[in-house]
Amino acid sequence: MNNKEQGFINLNQEIIDGCVAGDQKAQFQLYKQYYLSMYNTSLRIVRNDAEAEDIMQDSFLSVFEKIQTYEGKVSFGAWMKRIVVNKSLDALRKRKVEFVELRNHDLEPEEPIDENERKYQIEEIRSSMELLPDGYRLVLSLYLFEGYDHQEIAGILGINDSTSRSQYTRAKLKLLELLKK
Repeated sequence: MNNKEQGFINLNQEIIDGCVAGDQKAQFQLYKQYYLSMYNTSLRIVRNDAEAEDIMQDSFLSVFEKIQTYEGKVSFGAWMKRIVVNKSLDALRKRKVEFVELRNHDLEPEEPIDENERKYQIEEIRSSMELLPDGYRLVLSLYLFEGYDHQEIAGILGINDSTSRSQYTRAKLKLLELLKK
């Protein structure tokens, strides 16, 4: 069933069809179109340039091998991003990132944030995020930058919704603490 039959029109369908047919020019076009965003997605998760590059390359190989399984139920970019996120998470699991279950009483009350407080530069936030423990940084990145909700994050990471929420809350508090220094 093609995308039009499902009511979803993919702007890249001609390129995707070329990739399904094994057309190297189409594959290169697809690569040029998505490599930077997929690299950045991986980099936010693994925090290592070389590793993110390897993951991105491996992800493209997987995309080209599995492209015929793309059903058009979501945008092609979202389908691809899921592959990159999963491969990035696999890399973290090899490093044995642990997620700790937190109970509600373990959470410190969140202090109200003055919206007029000093605005932080993107680079300050990025460098402060690098200092977060992997579990905190990963949940924060998936929620804020990749747009996943807590239920989706829980499914991706194999944790409970409540763990995702508590990691996110802790990550925000820790990030604010780092930014205030």
